Amino acid sequence: MAKDKKGKSESKKAKLAEKKQKQEKKAEKKAKVKSARIEGSDAEDVDLDAVLEEYKKQQEQFLKVTENVVDEPPRARAASTLMASPSNSNQLLLFGGEYFNGALATFFNDLMVYYIDRDEWRCVTSPNAPLPRSGHAWTRGGNDSTGVYLFGGEFSSPKQGTFYHYNDFWRLDPSTREWARIETKGKTPPARSGHRMTYYKNYIILFGGFQDTAHQTKYLQDLWLYDTQNFVWHSITPPPAQLKPDARSSFTFLPHDQGAVLYGGYSRVKATVAAGKQTKQGGGAGGSKNILKPMIHQDCFFLRITQPPADAPPNTAPTVRWEKRKKPANTPNPTRAGATMAYHKGRGIMFGGVHDVEESEEGMESEFFNQLFAWNIERNRFFPMALKKARAPGKKNGAGNGEGRERVGRRDRARQNEEELLRQLAALQAGAKGVDGADEMEIDALLKKQRGEEEEEEKDEKRKVRDMPVSMEMPHPRFNAQLAVQDDVLYIYGGTFEKGDREFTLDDMYAIDLGKMDGCKEIFKREGDDWIESEDEDDDEEDDEDEDSDEEADDEEDAMEVDDKKAKYTPSDRKKKKAKAGEEAPVAETAPIAAAPEEEEESEETRVDDGLPHPRPFESRRDFFQRTSAEWQEILMTNLRWKGIQPESLAVKEIKTKAFELSEEKWWDCREEITALEDEQEAAGIGEVVSLADKAGAGGGGGSGGAGRRR
Repeated sequence: MAKDKKGKSESKKAKLAEKKQKQEKKAEKKAKVKSARIEGSDAEDVDLDAVLEEYKKQQEQFLKVTENVVDEPPRARAASTLMASPSNSNQLLLFGGEYFNGALATFFNDLMVYYIDRDEWRCVTSPNAPLPRSGHAWTRGGNDSTGVYLFGGEFSSPKQGTFYHYNDFWRLDPSTREWARIETKGKTPPARSGHRMTYYKNYIILFGGFQDTAHQTKYLQDLWLYDTQNFVWHSITPPPAQLKPDARSSFTFLPHDQGAVLYGGYSRVKATVAAGKQTKQGGGAGGSKNILKPMIHQDCFFLRITQPPADAPPNTAPTVRWEKRKKPANTPNPTRAGATMAYHKGRGIMFGGVHDVEESEEGMESEFFNQLFAWNIERNRFFPMALKKARAPGKKNGAGNGEGRERVGRRDRARQNEEELLRQLAALQAGAKGVDGADEMEIDALLKKQRGEEEEEEKDEKRKVRDMPVSMEMPHPRFNAQLAVQDDVLYIYGGTFEKGDREFTLDDMYAIDLGKMDGCKEIFKREGDDWIESEDEDDDEEDDEDEDSDEEADDEEDAMEVDDKKAKYTPSDRKKKKAKAGEEAPVAETAPIAAAPEEEEESEETRVDDGLPHPRPFESRRDFFQRTSAEWQEILMTNLRWKGIQPESLAVKEIKTKAFELSEEKWWDCREEITALEDEQEAAGIGEVVSLADKAGAGGGGGSGGAGRRR
């Protein structure tokens, strides 16, 4: 018995010594943190106003707007903004963003311009530009077609302990690269991040976002309209009985010819759970507590805007109404946050996203996606988009080699016509009725010189643009990627991916032709490996067993605040993996979305043919219009008469142009369905589809090209 008592005493002494050693280690850590704060390196004691003032002074040293070619693409960043330049169809604009390497956050305010035709990046510096930020929003100006408007965003100390939200409003002239801060009278939107903006006629529309307060993240649901003609903000307050979107950030906000359309988003909502579920022991003697649960929204709203009457007083706000739509059909499954969209010809192009799954009390398991979808706004339906291999030259558009020869013939005739014009011009300059031998030599020399210059220009262009690798696979899975569409080409820039406790800010850019879907072109891709592992994480895990239940309860509240603070742009709950010593972070489950009673399939009303000409598989936009030109012109003239406009008042060329625009809208509207038909037919070995009427009109028929294809 004495021996047992002695052994127990020694064991107790060892435990006390171990505990004392841990306490000393903890005290040493606190001393280091305190020292860092005194030196000004810790985020908690950084004076953000002073830091931003220093940024402003440095920026004012630039005397004018300059644009310089850079050797490499922009530094890796997240929560930036990317846009197709409204003033130049060969340029993309990139602004702001932040980069986090596991220890420190860096913010940017450089305006980067990508020249598509040259594969060239340029950096714009200006004495008057927005300060560094991320999570801001911008949009083109609608009626102000040459302007780009930017609002809000946030800035933080290097260790992200202190946040600063902006409420400044800017206009960028994309052609001159000049920024101008807009000062307005009256009410203006409060500071925020994670909001979205779009345009309607002469209005800029702003909705949602979030604000970081001292205790939590507050999600917003306020609606603002900025009048670009009268330079005033309108705060829109819907009637209390009117349905409106819940507070959210990271949603989709697309323009519409009658207002705007909103879909999805992310927020965190309060929920009450049993306290016992949040303890490692799995017990729980009753009681409950509040936690913040992630909410992935899947609802859809239409914002209808009616312009004030012409005789209304100045600065009269338009009439605005939120109208809830049905849940879109065929929505991506599982639900995902951080799936971004770009607007393209009446539809939204969506890429990526993340779905968080509860794995254990220790953390979350996340699934990342790299799928591409098209959301048809009018039909309110999602269509998957997939890459497909290029078709054989002889089977494109049902034309075969004959069409290729016809194109070559057209080029030859155009060149001959050009040469004939040059000959006649030389003859007129010589003042002669004919062309003698000397003139013939001069003309030949002129033609050779012109051809030589053209060939040299073509060689220069080929030297400028390098060959980029093309893959039949989508880019790496990610969420919060930046998307932009320029000239029917989708550009995907950056995004975020997580593995374990590490957060990857992807440093790459890709291009996909939305018409052809013939591959994913890699513009650039760089590997980064500068992530800094936190030493505190391993040490904190060792302290978990020694924490008392009271300390755990206190730390749970702190963890909820910290986790809420860090969930700005990344909707996953990865910060739970990085909880402090003794913290028992609440397990945040994905909030269940109440399924709408309607079916996912299209209704009978949706399936009814609209009576308009329908494109055929493998039919280009131009071929579609050539086949149905008369019908579209008749439809256009009928529409004009309904509006009280006499078609005879328009020129023939103008009528054809407008008719082509109508046919193009229909072509894009049916693109997903036609692509699916093309894929099915190609899988069955069908490379071309030609109607019998067209075949008869062309004088062909029979055999394998006619009835044989119909079996």
